[in-house]
Amino acid sequence: MFIPLKDENPTRHFPIVTILIIALNIAIFLWQILSPVGLEAHILRLGTIPYEITHFRSLDPAVRIPPWITLLTAMFVHGSWLHLFGNMLYLWIFGNNVEDFLGPIRFVLFYLICGLVASLSHIITHPMSKIPMVGASGAIAGVLGAYFLLYPGARVLTLLFFFFFIRIIAIPAGFFLSFWFLMQILNLGLGGGVAWYAHIGGFVAGVLLIKGQLKRRMRYYRWV
Repeated sequence: MFIPLKDENPTRHFPIVTILIIALNIAIFLWQILSPVGLEAHILRLGTIPYEITHFRSLDPAVRIPPWITLLTAMFVHGSWLHLFGNMLYLWIFGNNVEDFLGPIRFVLFYLICGLVASLSHIITHPMSKIPMVGASGAIAGVLGAYFLLYPGARVLTLLFFFFFIRIIAIPAGFFLSFWFLMQILNLGLGGGVAWYAHIGGFVAGVLLIKGQLKRRMRYYRWV
């Protein structure tokens, strides 16, 4: 098991969007658990259900939210404190540098696009599923893909533990994120309530979007 603790990659600007996204996710989760209807009801209402998207209709007629809206709302809904904490930890460690590269507005668009691609990746591979998909992990996977391309040499302080073996070591981000991506592929088919294809789709989207940004900047500097 490996858990990232922090990266050794300073930013030039205050990561306002990253912090606001984290705050929004925490606020929505608190609303979920404190609401009279309970956590599960919000997951069913706001989560993305592939069957509803592929069949253009809601499974529950009482739910007034159109299914396609859940492609957005599901990114900000979580199933547990652990689910929320894990996603926000990764977003905090890797999101600030990607925001620093893109700037606040483009980072918001990048985050949402990666989240949408991640959800569609899960829907395409599970078109008949009636299980709601929630969480920011697909969008954050896009952030990881961007970081992988931008800062492969940055060191990530990582907590490693295997039974009684516990150690904190610095791992190059390129290696850390390659291993993370490999684990998503190896876990395909295991289920366990995790949308592995969403993680893969989000990561690939992040790599491709940032690659496009890098090419655009290179053309601009050559022209200048």
